[in-house]
Amino acid sequence: MLLESIHSPADVRALPDGQLPQLCQELREFLVGSVSETGGHLASNLGAVELTVAVHRVFDTARDRLVFDVGHQCYVHKALTGRRELFSTLRQFGGLSGFPKPRESEHDAFVAGHASNSVSVALGMARARTLQKADYSVLALIGDGALTGGLSYEGLNDAGASGEPLIVILNDNGMSINPNVGALSQHLSRLRSKPTYYHFKKFYRRLFGAQPEKSRIYRFNHRVKTSLKRILWPGSTLFEDMGFTYLGPIDGHDLNRLCHMLEWARELRGPVLVHVRTVKGKGYSFAEKDPSKFHGVSPFDPATGLLKKPGGENFSAVFGRTLAAMAAEDGRVCAVTAAMADGTGLTGFAREFPERFFDVGIAEGHAVAMAAGLAKQNMIPVLAVYSTFLQRGYDMLIHDVALQGLHVVLGVDRAGLVGPDGETHQGCFDALFLSEIPGFTVLCPANFAELRAMLHQAVFETKGPVAVRYPRGGEGAFREDTSQEPLVCIRQGSGATLLAYGPMVNNALEAAERLHAEHGIEARVLKLNRIAPLDMALLAPWFQGGEILAVPEDAFGAGCVGQRAAAILAQHGKAPRRLVLRNLGGTFAPEGSIAQLEHSFGLDDAGIASAVWEAVNHGQ
Repeated sequence: MLLESIHSPADVRALPDGQLPQLCQELREFLVGSVSETGGHLASNLGAVELTVAVHRVFDTARDRLVFDVGHQCYVHKALTGRRELFSTLRQFGGLSGFPKPRESEHDAFVAGHASNSVSVALGMARARTLQKADYSVLALIGDGALTGGLSYEGLNDAGASGEPLIVILNDNGMSINPNVGALSQHLSRLRSKPTYYHFKKFYRRLFGAQPEKSRIYRFNHRVKTSLKRILWPGSTLFEDMGFTYLGPIDGHDLNRLCHMLEWARELRGPVLVHVRTVKGKGYSFAEKDPSKFHGVSPFDPATGLLKKPGGENFSAVFGRTLAAMAAEDGRVCAVTAAMADGTGLTGFAREFPERFFDVGIAEGHAVAMAAGLAKQNMIPVLAVYSTFLQRGYDMLIHDVALQGLHVVLGVDRAGLVGPDGETHQGCFDALFLSEIPGFTVLCPANFAELRAMLHQAVFETKGPVAVRYPRGGEGAFREDTSQEPLVCIRQGSGATLLAYGPMVNNALEAAERLHAEHGIEARVLKLNRIAPLDMALLAPWFQGGEILAVPEDAFGAGCVGQRAAAILAQHGKAPRRLVLRNLGGTFAPEGSIAQLEHSFGLDDAGIASAVWEAVNHGQ
C-alpha cells in the first residue's frame, strides 16, 4: 500500500508523478474507512484530496505557512504530515483533533475552527515575514462557504492592497461565486495553467518591465488585456479589483494542473487568488449524493452509508418543529440561520414557510443585525445558531438588539459541552455573555417539553431580547416534566443546596443521591430554568444564608451563574457558608465525549458529590 510509505510531506514530494493517482485513491479509501469508525468531517475532506496533495508537492508546510479556514478539510493534511496512525483516536479524549492544532505538529500553522478568518491571519503572517526579512510562502485555504462571511472580505481587501506575496486558494465546492463561465473561460483556464504560458509571462515581464520606456508598453498592453478580459470573463474581476492576480477556475481534481498553478502563484510574488473547483464527497458515492449528510457524520457502515447508531429525538429537531407550528399560528414569526438550516432543525420550516426563512450564510453578525431590522418592523425573528458561532455576533447583540430592547429570539443550539469537535466548538461562553447584556432574558430548558414551552414563552409572552439555550442531541434530556416557574425545587434536603440548569440538573440529582447513599447527606436540588435576569427576588424564597451552595456548570468560571448567585445573596446578607463552584474554570475543553469531559472537570455526579462532601467536612 503506497500510503503506508508516506510519513512526511517529503515522501509526497519524492513520489513519481505516475504514482500520485494511486496515492489519492488510497487516501480516499483511508478517509472513508477511518471516519466510518470514529465519525468526523468526511465530504469536505474527500473533495480536497488532490488539492492537499498538490500543496504538499509544491510547498514545505514545516516552513511555509498553510492557514486553513474552518479547518474541517484538514484530514488529508494530517495524514500526510505524520499523523495517519493516530486517526483511530480522531476527535476522542486525548486523541487527534479534527481541526488544525499547532500543538500537534509544526505543519499546522494556526488553530482553525470558525470560518472566514484565514486571509486576515495569513496576511499577518506575510507581513511578519516581510518585517523579519524571512523567505517562505504563506497560503490561505478558504472554502466558498466561508466567503459568505464579511471578515473574509475585510482580509481580502487589505491583502490585495498590501502587495504582500500571499496565495489565497479558493476551494469552490458548491456555491456559485461566478456565473457559469462557459467554454471560453474553460479554454482560458487551460491555457493559463500551462507551464509554457507562465514561463512566457515571466519572460514578457522581464523584457518590458525593467526600463521606463518599455514599462509604458507593458502597462498599456496590460490595460488592454485587462479590459478585454473583463468583457469576456467578468467573474474574475471581483478579486482583481481588490488587487489580486486571479488564476482559474481550474479542476481541483487535476493534480498536475494544480501543481503547475500553485508553482506559478508562488513565482508571481504578490497577492494571488487561485480558484479551484472541487466536488464535495468526491470518490464516495453516498457522500457525493448527499454531501450535507456526510459533512459531519457519526460512525457509519461504509458499505451502505447508514449510521451504525441511528440518532433518536434531539433538541434541534424539537426546536424546528415547534417553531414551524408557531409560524403556522402567527404570520409574524420568521426563522433566521447562518448556513446551519439542517444542523439547527430548520429544514422543515424552510420547506413549509420559504418566504419567512432566511439563511444568510456564514455571517452571524449580519444575521443578528438583520433580525434586529425584522423586529424593528414588527416581525418576530427567531435566530437559530450554534452557541460557539453566536460569539461572532456579540457586538450586534448589544448595539443592534439590546440597546433598543428589540424582541429578537435566539435559539442557542449546542449550548454547553458538545464533545468531539473540541475547543473551538464547545458552547461554554453564551451563558456568561448573554446574561451580562442588559435586558436579555435567558431560558434554559432541560428537556423537550420545556423547550417547547419556553420557546412559546420566548416568542409570544416575553418582551425584549430572549435566548433559549439547549444542548446538542437529546440523550441528556431531563425527565419529561415542565414548569413555568423560573426556579423550582426538584429534591428536598437541608444538608447542602445544589443549584443547576439545563442538562446539568441530571448530574446534580445523581450527585445528591450519591451523597445520600455514601454519606447520609440529604442535599436539596434546585432547578434553575431562567439564568437571566437573576436577582434576589428569584433567589430569596430558597436561601436564608449560611448554607453550603454548590453550582455545577459546563461553562467557564468568570461570570458564571454560581458567582453571580453568590454575589447577589452576599449583597443581601444571605451569603452561603461555603460556595462550591464546579465548572471549566479558565480551561478550554478539548475533544472527547461529554461524559469524559464532565469527568475530567469534576462535573459528573462523583466529582460534584466529592466537592460537596469536602465542603461539608471543612466546617466540622
